[in-house]
Amino acid sequence: MESSNNSLDDVSADGSGESADRASVMETRLQAQEDEITLLKSSLADALRRIHLHEQLLPVLTQQLIAVNPAAARIINQVCCHDSIHGGRQPRNSLRTKSDYLVLPKRQIKPLKKKTVSSANLLCQSPNLENRAREPMANSGSRRGTYSQEQSIKMFIRGRPITMYIPSNIQNYEELKMEPPSERLELDWIYGYRGRDCRANLYFLPTGEAVYFTSCVIVLYHINNRTQRHYRKHTDCVRCLTLHPDKVRIASGQTAGVDKDGKPVQQCVHIWDSTTLVTLQQIGLGTFHKGLGSVAFSTMDSGVFLCVIDDSNEHMLSVWDCTKGTKQAEVKTTNEAVFAVEFHPADSTNIITCGKSHVHFWTLSSGQFTKKQGIFGKYKKPKFIQCFVFSLTGEVLTGDSEGNILTWGKSAADIKTLGKGAKETFQIMRQIKAHEGSVFTLCILQGGAVLSGGSKDRKIIRWSADLAPERECEIPENFGAARTIADMDGEEVLVGTTRNAILRGTFSEGFVAIVQGHVDEMWGLATHPSINVFLSCGHDRQVCVWNTEEHKLDWSITLEDYGLCADFCPNGSVVSVGLSTGRWVVLDMLTREVIADFVDGNEQLSVMRYSPDGSCLAVGSHDNFIYIYNVTENGRLYTRFGRCNGHSSFITHLDWSKDGGYIMSNSGDYEILYWDIAAGCKLLRNRFESKDREWASYTCVLGFHVMGVWLEGSDGTDINALCRSHSESVVAVADDFCKVHLFKYPCPKPKAPSHKYEGHGSHVTNVRFTHCDSHLLSMGGKDMSIFQWRVIRPNSSSSTASSEPSSSS
Repeated sequence: MESSNNSLDDVSADGSGESADRASVMETRLQAQEDEITLLKSSLADALRRIHLHEQLLPVLTQQLIAVNPAAARIINQVCCHDSIHGGRQPRNSLRTKSDYLVLPKRQIKPLKKKTVSSANLLCQSPNLENRAREPMANSGSRRGTYSQEQSIKMFIRGRPITMYIPSNIQNYEELKMEPPSERLELDWIYGYRGRDCRANLYFLPTGEAVYFTSCVIVLYHINNRTQRHYRKHTDCVRCLTLHPDKVRIASGQTAGVDKDGKPVQQCVHIWDSTTLVTLQQIGLGTFHKGLGSVAFSTMDSGVFLCVIDDSNEHMLSVWDCTKGTKQAEVKTTNEAVFAVEFHPADSTNIITCGKSHVHFWTLSSGQFTKKQGIFGKYKKPKFIQCFVFSLTGEVLTGDSEGNILTWGKSAADIKTLGKGAKETFQIMRQIKAHEGSVFTLCILQGGAVLSGGSKDRKIIRWSADLAPERECEIPENFGAARTIADMDGEEVLVGTTRNAILRGTFSEGFVAIVQGHVDEMWGLATHPSINVFLSCGHDRQVCVWNTEEHKLDWSITLEDYGLCADFCPNGSVVSVGLSTGRWVVLDMLTREVIADFVDGNEQLSVMRYSPDGSCLAVGSHDNFIYIYNVTENGRLYTRFGRCNGHSSFITHLDWSKDGGYIMSNSGDYEILYWDIAAGCKLLRNRFESKDREWASYTCVLGFHVMGVWLEGSDGTDINALCRSHSESVVAVADDFCKVHLFKYPCPKPKAPSHKYEGHGSHVTNVRFTHCDSHLLSMGGKDMSIFQWRVIRPNSSSSTASSEPSSSS
């Protein structure tokens, strides 16, 4: 029996079947229910807090009203008497709140007309422009106060109104015209590789490029020149890849996806030119009902045929004529997971598939498939057949979850045992114990030698053509085990690993990483204030520091808990990282050591933000508080200054004012609050006073200046992150639908137009501009990829092959 860790590896290698689909649906429903419960709890807490606040303010407001209007005392007495008659409360059909009344100069109390808000639309109305007259406290002896006109607008999220005040420099809000920004984005680099749960997705091209995929993009990375090109025609996560015998054409398939309206996207295999990145064919458009799991070209006839295994429950095997684009045959394979498919190199009518508990040998004749199952006989049947290759003599070699390499051969019909009519079978001719744990990958080198990669022992072993062991090496633990191996020149190879890294090397000189990435969901992203460096962190507990010029990982450390947020001190010498347990640490950028360690509450931290001069640090938590620290000794000494208490839900975003005296914050119940930090973290009750305040950064997703980034009908969680450029000309938005948007800043009106960019295969969790606004970084949550976009300004010369934006209104 294998260890539990190895079993987990095997399970992660399993295809996406019916159980995975059902689990995904249930997970989505559960998450939606949890979000709804969280919102209801937040709304209830907010209502209780506001009721308590109104009870405290009511006597004060009554005294002020009587001072301004003595005749109001009689009305108040009447109301009090009326309440006492009804047991101290109003009848249900005549219930009014304080906001229903407006003090008028004619000394009358009149109910305001409320606009009907449909809760069916989460953002159900365009903001209303309202002129609200406010009567300030009158001076001594004055009979009537003066009036100031406060212009405000309302937007609705999940039926909740959010009031925002229009800055003084905007004279006519209705006449504001929203335009898309003149800047655009061009995909420059992708950090990451999908090796954790995919296989056979790494090839070496004659051009010197390694071709692999991550998220929705296929990357062509020139190893010596350190440049990338990108094939971006897929609309969802790429799952399979194969190279044509001509070493130029590539076939690729993706997982099942949906369009912007939630309808399933028509699946197909893309056949494209690796030199020009032009799509040559779309095979099977509309005939695949699920995603695609494996693809392979035929070899003997120079790649005329293509075989495909889809991700349906029956894992349909189909063969296509690439010259005509027509389907030659189709058959159900098995309800179990299928990991690989290949044509026999000497006969295009023979196809082999392998997966959970099986290896099948198929023969195609006159449009019909016949299947023969591999017979294990006296040998133990493994749980998984992970991979297979063809030796130079045409034998089939399989690697399984027991750590064995099996050699399969065709045996003659056993008439004596099986009787008349017995047919030939495929049986195991030889078994070799190769690795501890699974054999994840096999590779045939140019001279006929075989390479095998093991899971538990993390070894790569070189075998002679007759399977005698020759050399071996062990992959460092931080890279994981070998998931796939690609031959470069017979000696040097590329190795894709289970921890999303690509290694290059030889047995004599060792292996070095040329591609690295995170291995779990990512949320934390911060850019250095003065150099081209950024930091990322996520659920894999890794904190990684990347260089945007050299496109490489500078260094990384592993923490005890996973990181969710981070921010650099303005002097750039240290960076603070917020963790999932309420703990946060300060890292020295030079020594890479933890120089400070604090705990605020016992819930996860969602935002870290230094003040513009670096003298303070604000820590936003899911316990609804913002913790403020004084920072001295160039970011090395921290002292608790105070705590902002007033939000009724968890903190999501916050920003400092340019003078460092105030904070604007957002919470999970879509509340916008303002704080006077110098006055002891005081909550500013009158939000109107903050309408003209200037902010050092703008990452709050709710605010007047970014109201236009919300689409009509949006849920409050549809936008995960937002970032204004340092030049204050554009704002980038990360949404829940795998998109990055670029808006002109400010964009305070609904339906603001934007440039929209695709490529991520998961919700985009964060975006940040580099210190000089030359690039934008975007982070895909579960696709474990970081995209580096070049910001293209008007009249700047740059290629547009990788930009491909689409404008949206």
